[in-house]
Amino acid sequence: MARESALTRLVKGIRREPRDVRADLAVFPPVDAQALAADMKLDRLAHQRGAAGEPPADAVGPDEVEIRIAERVEDERRRGHGILLEQLRVADERLANLDFEGRFAEIRQAAPAALSEFRAEAATGRDELNSLRRKLREHEDAKAAFKREHRLTRPPHPPTTGAQTLKYGLVAVLLVVETLVNGSFLAKGSELGLLGGTTEALAFSMLNVVGSFLFGRLGHPQLIHRGVFHKLVGLVSLTAWLAAAVALNLALAHYREVAGETLAEGGGAVIQRLATDPAGLNDLKSWLFFAIGFLFSAVAYIDGYATVDPYPGFGDIQRRLDATHEAYIGRKQDLIDRLLEVRDDYVQSLEDANRDLSIRRAEYDQILATRARLVRLFDQHQGHLQQVYARLLALYREPNRRARATPAPAGFAEVPVLARLAVEDEVPDISAEAAAIRARVSEAQALLVEEVAAIHREFDAAVAGYHQIDDVVGEGRDGAAA
Repeated sequence: MARESALTRLVKGIRREPRDVRADLAVFPPVDAQALAADMKLDRLAHQRGAAGEPPADAVGPDEVEIRIAERVEDERRRGHGILLEQLRVADERLANLDFEGRFAEIRQAAPAALSEFRAEAATGRDELNSLRRKLREHEDAKAAFKREHRLTRPPHPPTTGAQTLKYGLVAVLLVVETLVNGSFLAKGSELGLLGGTTEALAFSMLNVVGSFLFGRLGHPQLIHRGVFHKLVGLVSLTAWLAAAVALNLALAHYREVAGETLAEGGGAVIQRLATDPAGLNDLKSWLFFAIGFLFSAVAYIDGYATVDPYPGFGDIQRRLDATHEAYIGRKQDLIDRLLEVRDDYVQSLEDANRDLSIRRAEYDQILATRARLVRLFDQHQGHLQQVYARLLALYREPNRRARATPAPAGFAEVPVLARLAVEDEVPDISAEAAAIRARVSEAQALLVEEVAAIHREFDAAVAGYHQIDDVVGEGRDGAAA
């Protein structure tokens, strides 16, 4: 939320495109002298007054009709002046709406705040990584202590995930194959035929294959252990497996022969034969049956032993260390990705703020140009009104001359010059203010560029800091944290 508050102050008032503030030529529409003359009925008045000898030949100054003409032109000029003042007011409002001072203040406050918030984001990630690295170091220390305690100099060799999958798959294949092989032998002595033989074979196979696998996985590694008690446990486990594998497969071979002779008392007969003459198999196929079963048992035993590190407990320590290391590396990458996302957000916001200043400055210059253009257009409009005034006088004086019986006044040969409004005094000179604003815009943009560069540097430093956690907490020669 804090990050959004800093950036919101920068992007809230961004102008995506400059507004069109150009002054149109139609701001001061031209005055049609002919239409104005018709409206004032100058032709009729000229004939009437000329026929009456008005104004008299010795008249000095404008007559009443010429005064009305001057007043009408003056009305048009006042109307144009009002339009000019309204347009200038709109331009001043647009200048005020640019709010450069507000934007400068937001940039001075929010841009450094954005950098501080980015540093806080990086520091939070660094603290989290330090915590994860301490956990990883504890597992590294546990591994190093285990190696020292058991005088191990080699690295652990736990099977990979792919190798584990193959080994467990081999157990499943052995289980299925032995079930099918045993089922074909035992089907002859089963009331249910192949289905019954397969069911009995599955029970024997579970004991033979799965049991041997567990003996190999749990018991045999104890033989490698440096402790005498563990070695004794491993030796007992190996002896127990050999006895169980031989007994189970002999029992299965005897059961095949007994089931072929008498179905009802097959189990008791097998126990009696094992007690009196365990090696007394009468059929070569029974010995083959025994050999296949024992072979499957031995393969399952070896396969079970191969699913773990040869030294008991060493593989478990390594797996926990690997899991912690993967969690640490994965989280570090997540934090770097997060920093990258935050950096891009900050940089984009700062660049948008920079572009916004350019747009505002362009609009500011455009408004100033519009103000100057409005003044020029009004000055041109005043010149146009002087021409209209001269034309209206001509449209009055020429018919008056033609209708007169006496000479026209000498003033008819002259066209008075109407006084112009000096609007420059109404438009204050803000060139110095404009130069100051342009300078401050350049200064603010330089600050934004520097903040962008600073965020890039902070990102590089943060990523380097994340990686330095591994350098600071390295590993010694025996795997312990240095």
